[in-house]
Amino acid sequence: MKEPGIVRRTDRLGRIVLPTELRKMMGIHENSSLEFFVEDDKIILKRYEQVCVFCGSTSHLRDYRGLKVCRACAGELASSAPQP
Repeated sequence: MKEPGIVRRTDRLGRIVLPTELRKMMGIHENSSLEFFVEDDKIILKRYEQVCVFCGSTSHLRDYRGLKVCRACAGELASSAPQP
């Protein structure tokens, strides 16, 4: 049988506090962004990381028309652009 988890109550605004041990273990710091997912009767929290829309890389990201694109994919876009 599964061990009971840590129990926290929501406040009147629906907020919960993540325990310090959990934040440290998951690398969640002040102003970290989290993604929320719902799966059946579960709410799943995941650290949010921006990724390249083409390859999924998390390094050397740039904005390209409102999307995140890594340096390598940005280079491919530039080399495949029509030449005037």
